[in-house]
Amino acid sequence: MFLEIMTKRPGGSYTAIQAGIVSTALAVGLGSGPLYAYTSEDGSVQASGFVENASYSRRHVGLSKMRNTVQVEGSKDYGAQGPFSNVSLVGTFRATYDAVYDLNDDQFGDKAGDAIQLESVGGSGQTVWGQSDISTGVLGFGFDTNENPNEGLVGLGSHLHDTEGGVGMGVPVRPCDKDSRGCIDDYLDFEESDLKYPEFNDRLDFLREAYIDASMPTASGATWNFRVGRQQVIWGRTDLFRVLDVINPVDFSRHNIYDELEDIRIPMWMATGEYQMGATETFDDLNLQFLWNFDKFRPNNLGQGGSPYAILDAGNFFRAMKNCWDNGCSVANFAGGALSTDFPKHVIGIRDVHLPDWSLDNTQFGIKLEGDYQGLGFSLNALTYRSQLPSLRAVVDNADNPFTPEIESQSYDYLIAFDMHFPRVNLIGGSLDFYVDDIKSVFRVETSYTQGEEFANTLRPELYSDSDVFRYVVGWDRPTFIPFLNENRAFLLSAQLFGQYLVDHEREKVNGIEAGIPDWEINHIGTLLVKGWYKNDRVSPQVIFAHDFKAHATVIAPSVDWLISDNLRLTVGANVKVGDGAQEFDDCRACNPFPPFTGPGEPGDLALRNLAGFEPLGRFRSGPIGMAQEEDELQVTLRYRF
Repeated sequence: MFLEIMTKRPGGSYTAIQAGIVSTALAVGLGSGPLYAYTSEDGSVQASGFVENASYSRRHVGLSKMRNTVQVEGSKDYGAQGPFSNVSLVGTFRATYDAVYDLNDDQFGDKAGDAIQLESVGGSGQTVWGQSDISTGVLGFGFDTNENPNEGLVGLGSHLHDTEGGVGMGVPVRPCDKDSRGCIDDYLDFEESDLKYPEFNDRLDFLREAYIDASMPTASGATWNFRVGRQQVIWGRTDLFRVLDVINPVDFSRHNIYDELEDIRIPMWMATGEYQMGATETFDDLNLQFLWNFDKFRPNNLGQGGSPYAILDAGNFFRAMKNCWDNGCSVANFAGGALSTDFPKHVIGIRDVHLPDWSLDNTQFGIKLEGDYQGLGFSLNALTYRSQLPSLRAVVDNADNPFTPEIESQSYDYLIAFDMHFPRVNLIGGSLDFYVDDIKSVFRVETSYTQGEEFANTLRPELYSDSDVFRYVVGWDRPTFIPFLNENRAFLLSAQLFGQYLVDHEREKVNGIEAGIPDWEINHIGTLLVKGWYKNDRVSPQVIFAHDFKAHATVIAPSVDWLISDNLRLTVGANVKVGDGAQEFDDCRACNPFPPFTGPGEPGDLALRNLAGFEPLGRFRSGPIGMAQEEDELQVTLRYRF
């Protein structure tokens, strides 16, 4: 997609130049294009790359990132081969070392965490981990502190809020080879080397791209373009907001939502075939793309408990809950809604994760029709895939009732014990983009409708329900002169409004407490980018704003890009959050899974619901910006392209 950026010339004349537009979500990089350092004599081989250091410092924490990256990109053109008019091989290789785990190891490395205490508002006020008011000596309660000691822990959400009468838990925060508590096998079980060198794993993530392109003309004048290998397949017309662009999973552990999607998409082994019809009687251009993602399923990387970035603080919650199931744990203000409680193993928490094995049924398929009609770009999209976000289903068939001497190993309604699942999702959607010359603006519209997504729901016995979801983005890009800032060069103004509507949303207010699905039924996030250029476009200041309307949370990200030379680029910036932070929601302490011990009546009796807290479900109301309120950063990035 292109936008006409107007450049003012002496004498007041204007000329339009074509320039690619990156959406409001993230910084537009100067000098980030494929400047090939090597080209063979015949032009068939090209190679380039860069080295980069990104050093971030966070308030109250110190160093939060010192990521050193080497990336090499190359291609080999083989020309015509058999029935193909052109065949080429493309590869991109990336290696990363994040020194934060060595240089700030008391926050994120093998010395992270400490001994903790938990709140008990109806008892002792504060109790030590493993020594709660309801603990060993009470029938069925307590756990072995030799297996689960009071060390290497932080309080769940403690960097964001005090417990204030709500649920509190301990999170083991050291890498999994240093402390295996709460590590989820094959999902969030990263050792220190995995965190330092994330590309070097059994999924070969150092291969950012490794695919073959081949073009084959047809007798009708159309062309088939095939691409097979490890790749990113990008649908949609926006960044940050993944409405149609959901084919590749995303690594949010690199920098929450703030890194460019190009850098945080996780490449997959896929095959695409695109039938390019060109101009037809009706359309100026028309293409039909078929997609088969035949790689083994991968979920999003949400950040492991104890790593610097964990979107929604979900990785910390998952690790705390997994530790509770495996080893038992202390929970603040639980029994009677007021007493700290030591749960034994196999009562509450996360039991298992059900990652889909490879099979033909578990592969993912998509089709996209894309074209241009009298200047109106459009696409129609359909995809069947696995949710890249986990669903916590409270249907655990071997839980124990701690109030009875026998071990039941059965399922209990409304019990906060879960298995992780990744349900099948079906998506249909489309996009438009068009240029309005009268106001020198490009508009982008993107929509999707999904079936099969699952959400936490404290009104259901299984503590989740599915919902159809309608998502949409409206974007606007315009070059605009701001004379008092620069009389000779237009600024780029770019805005987006993202909306999400949960069609099957359920929520009730019971005894003044909201229960049901914590996610908002309808919510919007707005973004605005203002970007300028100085010094022959070698200095580019910008500021990005993003605001979550229901979460009342805002991020402000100013930065300055300086292209020191054609090869060397320096970026200095900040990332500042303001807003309400964590919010409260029904926490199911009064869901009554073990009547009559946990209350009269039936499990889930709404008459008992009168307790809420920040943890664990308030995170869905606060959103990724609200849950990152204490992650303000200063950022310096230096890149040398060769």
